[in-house]
Amino acid sequence: MCGRFTITLPINELILRYIIEDSKIINYKPRYNVAPMQNVLAVISGKMGQRLGELRWGLVPEWAKDQSMGSKMINARAESLADKPSFRQLLASRRCIIPADGFYEWKQEVERKQPYRIMMQDGSIFSFAGLYDIWSDPNGNKLATCTIITTEPNSLMAGIHNRMPAILRPDDEAMWLNRDNTDVHFLKSLLKPYDATKMRAYPVSSAVGNVRNDSRELIEEIK
Repeated sequence: MCGRFTITLPINELILRYIIEDSKIINYKPRYNVAPMQNVLAVISGKMGQRLGELRWGLVPEWAKDQSMGSKMINARAESLADKPSFRQLLASRRCIIPADGFYEWKQEVERKQPYRIMMQDGSIFSFAGLYDIWSDPNGNKLATCTIITTEPNSLMAGIHNRMPAILRPDDEAMWLNRDNTDVHFLKSLLKPYDATKMRAYPVSSAVGNVRNDSRELIEEIK
């Protein structure tokens, strides 16, 4: 699964990286411990180009009776997206990218679980493949939410956990965001384990387990 991640690079780097034409982000700051049910940065394709905004992490489908299922839908399995009607529709029409520069996963060791931070070898931004939807309450108030897609682990992640987030290859990002692309089987083919040789993992402090902690110390490697 993917339950925590980081996005610490300057906002101008994000805008340049994703060729953003429209941004609704006002009070941006580095995040060292992004957790479910928090707002996350997301890129979607709009009529005037790519937009950068915020979605709440934890999908609440349009058809849901209330918001309660959001905390249970922080991830969606790539293998079954095209088979489930609720996800199939979103895969065809409501795709997004969640930018990150690292994510955390816990490895089961003899007496405890050790958290690791996983990132690109060069420390660059990368793109989680995501789906989003817009839910309305009985009073018409709208809530925009998202889920991060997961896939099988690559060789680096296999020694840490049995799942990993679906990270899009840079050449595939435009196809993922293209609103005219509705071929769910082709889109599903983009959700493969990322090249392990381009990634690295290192142990970090157990303090990352507390969602209230959000400081640079969390991403420091420990011995």
